[in-house]
Amino acid sequence: YAFLDARTERRLMRQQVLTDWRLNRTSQGRPLKQLIREAEGRCLPRSKEVPGLRHPDERMEKSWWKRQLYALASADGMIGDTVNALEFNGWLDQAARDHRRYERELVTGLCEFGLADKLQRVEHHQTHAANAFYCSGYERALVVTIDAYGSGLSASVNIGDEQGLKRIDTIDTPYSLGTFYESVTSALGFRPDRHAGKIVGLAAYGDSTVVADVLRSLIVWDGHRPRWRRASDVYLSRHLAGKFPKIDLAAAYQTVLEEVVQRWIAHHVDTTGIDHLVLSGGVVANVKLNQRLHELHGVNQIYIHPNMGDGGCGTGAAIIKSIEYGARPEVMRSAYLGPEYAARDIQAALQQESVAYTHHEDIDDEVARLVAENHVVARCSGPMEYGPRALGNRSILYPATDPGVNQWLNERLHRTEFMPFAPATLAEDASECYEDLAVAEFAAQFMTITFNCTAKMKRQCPAAVHVDGTARPQLVSEQTNPGFYRILREYKRLTGISSMINTSFNMHEEPIVCTPHDAVRSFLAGGVDYLAIGEFLVAAPHILRGEQVRPEAATV
Repeated sequence: YAFLDARTERRLMRQQVLTDWRLNRTSQGRPLKQLIREAEGRCLPRSKEVPGLRHPDERMEKSWWKRQLYALASADGMIGDTVNALEFNGWLDQAARDHRRYERELVTGLCEFGLADKLQRVEHHQTHAANAFYCSGYERALVVTIDAYGSGLSASVNIGDEQGLKRIDTIDTPYSLGTFYESVTSALGFRPDRHAGKIVGLAAYGDSTVVADVLRSLIVWDGHRPRWRRASDVYLSRHLAGKFPKIDLAAAYQTVLEEVVQRWIAHHVDTTGIDHLVLSGGVVANVKLNQRLHELHGVNQIYIHPNMGDGGCGTGAAIIKSIEYGARPEVMRSAYLGPEYAARDIQAALQQESVAYTHHEDIDDEVARLVAENHVVARCSGPMEYGPRALGNRSILYPATDPGVNQWLNERLHRTEFMPFAPATLAEDASECYEDLAVAEFAAQFMTITFNCTAKMKRQCPAAVHVDGTARPQLVSEQTNPGFYRILREYKRLTGISSMINTSFNMHEEPIVCTPHDAVRSFLAGGVDYLAIGEFLVAAPHILRGEQVRPEAATV
């Protein structure tokens, strides 16, 4: 289990209470009020539309008393410092209660199966470090873990080699980059535990220079290690969200996150001389941050664990214990580690919903043809992907040639319009589509990092290129996914284009589909034209009626 016992977790998370109070009581130069006033002077009106927003300068609208409360609670001085301390202590009390509840549920469940004596606990950031290092296949690497909280830490740096993992640096609770980013996610009206990726997408439309200096004023460097004042303050981000456009606030938080992590990691790359970097933890789900780390001087290879959040901690814990018992970890060659379903299971799910279908032995060629004809195709085939990214086996596919697809397809899928779609690309053609791939091809198999796009990619696949000129590709080879590779290869034969949109197959706010029943239910909810499930193909009712429900895709 990837946490320590509840008593130990409580002790570890409380060890910085006095230090945090002293840090916040230390003057940090220019007052926040003055910095915010100067930032307001840099905020210029805009007219260029931002998809998904009513207006490019859209701000969070709050009642007058909430605006006053946020300003007072986040201000410099004793009131703001006391509010921060109260918030920290409130979080500590709630987190301690949660860990006690988790412990009761865990032990009770194990007892029901007669397994209570089998429980072995592993420190949280060790599990992140293990899944990153041992699945990378690197012989020696700098192993970085960054998340919201785990066993008293929010981040760690380790050296991984044939001797195992040796920790060389940490960032303690409450100085959490995960919490830092969650604060702006919540302040802009999104769920902090689910929608942080929306901030990454939104940030590309904004100007980070408007608000970034306000956030930089909170950072305190203890040599090479960052801490920040008001680390538990939930009110400053809300105060700023009412004063500044959403896009500028998102851009500022994204930029300052990148700056802090780059400076911290660059120090360790320089001092250790290690040029292989591996990453895990929820914060490295931030694909733009990963690009910045990939670009650091001295980094020659980078790998991000495909299940970088806490979903991957069980993997790390199992690896650690397996090594203790003499097992040798294997490189994660692909992420297709989930369940796979037989044709009879698929047919049963289709028949249960009285869905008409046809059988195709050449289903991959048929999917490529349908996508080339500008149809939206949901694919559920082969083993499910491990981790949060759909990598072709539980995906929705569409041409990347239509720049308007972000709006109309996101609307059909009930998703936020400013979120860019990601491309799946034939691995052998990747260098024609993306710049500076040389040290990150392995990571790009798992859709965990962005790259700057080439002129050819921008011209051929505008729907997969974000407003900042980047894309988050999945590089597909015959070795990693033969079926999906055949689709892309045939699509290229038909169109001359090596990439298509690949977005997760799920209903809005639900997990990615897993079973045939999940896939059929999601398909029947609408949003796509065809369902390719195993070797079976299902047409949506509007297709059978011959109706056109979307704009014609642009041709290249």
